[in-house]
Amino acid sequence: MKDIRYPENSDLRQLLRFSPKEGLIWLGEHRMVLLHTAALSELRKELIASVGSEQARRILTRMGFASGLRDAELARKIRGGDSLADMFVVGPQLHMLEGCVEVEPVRLDIDEAAGGFYGEFLWRQSWEAEVHVQQFGEVDHPVCWMMIGYASGYTSAFTGRFILFREVECAAMGAGQCRIVGKPAEEWPDAHELTPYFEPDSIVGRLLELREEVEAMRRSIVCPAAMPSLIGASSGFRQVYELVTKAAATNVSVLLLGETGVGKERFARALHALSPRKDAPFVAVNCAALPNELIESELFGVERGAFTGADASRAGKFERADGGTLFLDEVGELPLPAQAKLLRVLQEGEIERLGDERTRKINVRLVAATNVDLQQAVADGRFRRDLFYRLNVYPVTIPPLRERVADIPLLVDTMVDRFRSLHDKRIAGVTDRAMTALKTQRWPGNVRELENVIERGVILAPQNGWIEVEHLFVGAPPAAAAHTCIDGSGKLGQTLTPRAPSAGPDLTDAMLDAGISLEVLEHDLLERAVQRANGNLAAAARMLGMTRPQLNYRLKKTNA
Repeated sequence: MKDIRYPENSDLRQLLRFSPKEGLIWLGEHRMVLLHTAALSELRKELIASVGSEQARRILTRMGFASGLRDAELARKIRGGDSLADMFVVGPQLHMLEGCVEVEPVRLDIDEAAGGFYGEFLWRQSWEAEVHVQQFGEVDHPVCWMMIGYASGYTSAFTGRFILFREVECAAMGAGQCRIVGKPAEEWPDAHELTPYFEPDSIVGRLLELREEVEAMRRSIVCPAAMPSLIGASSGFRQVYELVTKAAATNVSVLLLGETGVGKERFARALHALSPRKDAPFVAVNCAALPNELIESELFGVERGAFTGADASRAGKFERADGGTLFLDEVGELPLPAQAKLLRVLQEGEIERLGDERTRKINVRLVAATNVDLQQAVADGRFRRDLFYRLNVYPVTIPPLRERVADIPLLVDTMVDRFRSLHDKRIAGVTDRAMTALKTQRWPGNVRELENVIERGVILAPQNGWIEVEHLFVGAPPAAAAHTCIDGSGKLGQTLTPRAPSAGPDLTDAMLDAGISLEVLEHDLLERAVQRANGNLAAAARMLGMTRPQLNYRLKKTNA
C-alpha cells in the first residue's frame, strides 16, 4: 500500500481535553500527563545508572507497549467505520499529537483475513533519540525504546497478534532520522533476542516480589490476621480496622454505626472471623425484615403449642449462634417488648423460649448495627435507654464511601473481577475518566450502590473492552467538568461545561406546537445523522457530539 496519506485529524484533536480547574488532561477516556522531556531524560539516565542499559530498555519498552495498547482502543472507536488504513494511522497520528515524534509512513500492508502485516515508517524529531544523545552522546545502537514499545503495542492490539517493530536506523547513531519496520514476530529471524524486552523484567520483578514478601511479613507481625472480605486503604477504613481488630480478641458487644450500604455486615463477619469464635456459627438477623409478631420467636425460639401454628419446638437465633456470634442488623427497629428480652439476654446470658418456663444458658457474642440515631430514638421513647447503654459499650462508626475515596479504586477492581467472572465477560478494566467519575460521586447508597453501578458497567461494556462513563451512569451521567479543548485550527480554546446548543425559540415552539414527542424527535435526529454520514456511525456520532457507543445505545433504545 503506497502513497499513504493521513486523514484530517480533527476527530483526534477533539479527544484531547483539558480540565485546568481539576488538574486533569484527557485523551478520550484515558488520563494523560504533560511532562518535560528533560524530566523524562533524567528518568532514563537514572534507570540506566541504577539497573543497567538492558533492564532500562526493558522497562521503557514495556511502558511504551502499555501506552500503545490504550491508543489502539481509540483507533477502532473513533474511526471504526473508516477504511482499515485510515483506522490504523490513528496510531502514528496520536504519536505525533502526543508530542513524541513526526511520523512519515513509507509502506503499510495489512491483510486482515490472513493476519499479515508489514509496516515501515520514518521518525523525525524523536524525543528519545534527542535526549539520549544529550545525556550520552552518539551511540552504536538504537535507543527509541519506549517509542518502539508503543508501535509494537499499538499494532499488536490493532491486529490481534504480536507485531514486533525494530529500529533499523536511529538518529542517536548518527543517522538523519529513525526508520522502523514492523512485522509478525515469527518473521524476524532474531525475534528471540528482541522479545525479552517485551516480557516482565526478571531481575526487577524479583526485587519487587522480594519487597512484597518483606511487606507481607511486616504486616503479619503488625496485624496477625488479615480482615476477610474487607477492602480498603483510606485512613477511615484503617481506623475502623484497628477498632474491630482490638474488639475481636474480647467478648465485648460491638455496636456498628453508619449509613445504609457502608458494609456493616461485612465488618461484623470480619470481626467474627478474627475472633476466637471463628470456628463457631455466625448468625445474621435483619430486625427490620421480621414482622413484629414473629420477632421474639425468631430471636429466642418457641415451644410447641405456644401459639396457633406452633406445631413443633424450634430454637431461635440466639441458640443457633451459641458459642459464636449473633449479628443483629437494624437493631433500632426492634419493638419495645423484644428490646426488654434482649436486655435480659445481655445481662444474664440466658434465654427463654416463647411458651416455655425454662431458661437456657447461652454463650453468644452480640454485634448490633443500625443506621438510625439511637440517642434520638431514646429521647423519642422508641428505644430503651438501658439497652442503649448496654449496646453502646463499644461503638464503631463506619464512615460513608464519600469519605473513603481512597478505597474506591480497590473496591472497583475487586468488583470488576467478581462480576466479569459471574457474567462470563472479559473486561480490560475501568478507564481513567470513568474512575475519576466514580471517585467524585456522593454515593448515598455507599458500597452497595457502587456495587450495583459496577455490575451494570460490566454488563454494558463491550467484550474485551473497557468500562467507560456511559456504561456506568446510563441515562444520568455525572456533570461534565469545564475543560479546554483543541479546536480545528490546533489552537487551545476555552470550552465551558458541554451542553447542547440552543435550538432557538422559533424551532422549539414549532416542535411543541406540532405535538412531536421527545422519543420521535430523538429517533428522527439519530436516523438523519446516520443518513448524512452515509451509514458511518463514527462520523454520525461526531456530528451529534457523542461517542460511538453512546450512539449505538441510543439507536438500540429508539428502535426497540
